[in-house]
Amino acid sequence: MHNTEWIDLAKHRLMTAAEDYETAVKMLDNGLYRGANNRAYYSILHAMRAVLALEGKDFKKHSALISYFRKSYIKVGAFNKDHSDIISASSNIRHASDYDDFYIADKTETQEQVESAKIFYDAVEEYLNHCFEEA
Repeated sequence: MHNTEWIDLAKHRLMTAAEDYETAVKMLDNGLYRGANNRAYYSILHAMRAVLALEGKDFKKHSALISYFRKSYIKVGAFNKDHSDIISASSNIRHASDYDDFYIADKTETQEQVESAKIFYDAVEEYLNHCFEEA
């Protein structure tokens, strides 16, 4: 049985992931590709954190969070390998968008990132809804 506070935290983090996704869509629609890449990445990050909330876990470093999620959820089959690929691509593009001075974010790449964030979010939402029903 999951702690009620952990379930509430998971729901809050999932809502944050949804808000980040919606922001990414709006930025994409307005040609703000670097920002859209950033928000798509954070949608994925907050979705992973929502899953970890059910364990009462969190990490300060993104790399530690991603590593734990892969080991504890993807490797065991709760999520498929495609989700790991989404995390990698999103992380790499977000890093380039945020830190590489001469990185040019293009519309096609950004659309792919936003679509991937939605795929990831939907998988996490389905997983969490199943967990909430069991709680």
